[in-house]
Amino acid sequence: MPYSQSLKFTGQMTYELRAAGDPLALTETVERIVGKADRRIPVSNVVTQVKRIDQTIGQERTFATLCTRFSVLASLIACVGLYGTMAYSVARRTNEIGIRMALGAERGDVLSLVVKHGIGLTGAGVLLGLIGAVGLTRFLKSLLYGVQPIDWGTFLIASAILSATALLASYIPARRAAKVDPMVALRYE
Repeated sequence: MPYSQSLKFTGQMTYELRAAGDPLALTETVERIVGKADRRIPVSNVVTQVKRIDQTIGQERTFATLCTRFSVLASLIACVGLYGTMAYSVARRTNEIGIRMALGAERGDVLSLVVKHGIGLTGAGVLLGLIGAVGLTRFLKSLLYGVQPIDWGTFLIASAILSATALLASYIPARRAAKVDPMVALRYE
């Protein structure tokens, strides 16, 4: 059946060529061969298959890029919030730290106590976050391409970043509070 009589005819034809090397270098040769067969057939819109694929998934790629940037921003905001919360928690314990120091606690013991408390809270938060993330991955399956819904590498990296932030957020204020004179800490409000 002639192509023009096909029910799928849209008024244009597409030819695909496989080439070794740069396929666009063959454009003039193809135009010449098609021109010999029929001068009325124009050769236009010559693109590589890679470019055609890029055109078809451009919107998805833009969406993925935006999601990546927003997730990095959300992680940064989470780290800042976690640091602020942990630092505030330790600052509120300055009076308690002063009492412990006045009763003879060593600075290392105070640091260890505060850091262990911060790591315990962080561990619970990371565990709950991982459970929630694994539970929500089934809703995101349709948005993922070429990536497994449960990507343990990503989960572990995010958990490690948040844990490191919590460690610093509890260690730095605890070190500062442990250096304070016990009498000043006892009067601290």
